[in-house]
Amino acid sequence: MKHSRRYRELLKQVDREYEYPLNEGIKLLKKIASAHFDETVELSINLGVDPKYADQMVRGTVILPYGTGKKIRVLVFAQGEKVKEALDAGTDYAGLDEYIQKIQNGWLDFDVVIATPDVMRHIGKLGRVLGPHGLMPNPKTGTVTENIAQAVADSKAGKINFRVDRYGIVHVGVGKISFEENQLVENIKTMVTTLIKLRPPSAKGQYLQKITLTSTMGPGIKIEKQTALA
Repeated sequence: MKHSRRYRELLKQVDREYEYPLNEGIKLLKKIASAHFDETVELSINLGVDPKYADQMVRGTVILPYGTGKKIRVLVFAQGEKVKEALDAGTDYAGLDEYIQKIQNGWLDFDVVIATPDVMRHIGKLGRVLGPHGLMPNPKTGTVTENIAQAVADSKAGKINFRVDRYGIVHVGVGKISFEENQLVENIKTMVTTLIKLRPPSAKGQYLQKITLTSTMGPGIKIEKQTALA
């Protein structure tokens, strides 16, 4: 991959072989972030799992202590009184047929989809559209529920749904470059601790293999694993 001159200059400030203590790595990340917008801080964690085996699939949810810094747009599929409950809870969109039609026509201006159990049979047809974007409601992630108000509140607070990719890596945004250093530290430690709790019993050898931090437009910075543990 050919990188820009700006990126190559930033790369010179990073020791690619060194694993930085978490606080030191965050300081460096904030120092070299030079884009003209508030870059997302992205965390990549290599896990010692083989996701092609169902019993080694790592997925879950987490609410970061300081959120993600991103305004979350929530769509709720519901009917009757549940629509009002969702709107009262602060969701951006709530309904059923009109939103099914909009999505079939290409509309995807939302970040989280929540549904009540009774409407799942209606939105199953959207799996081909929502699935590849990780937006299909799922009971395991708390996005298929009768407790719509709580689900909306959690999503607005920055609840993250994550899953390991086919290479055994979890990628999540854990804040913005504008966050205070201690806010990023706490968010990252919360994410790492959550992953450790989700270690599959069938995973052998070293589970937490590599941690990397990067900003949207910056190079990766390796983080010393022990310093990222809560």
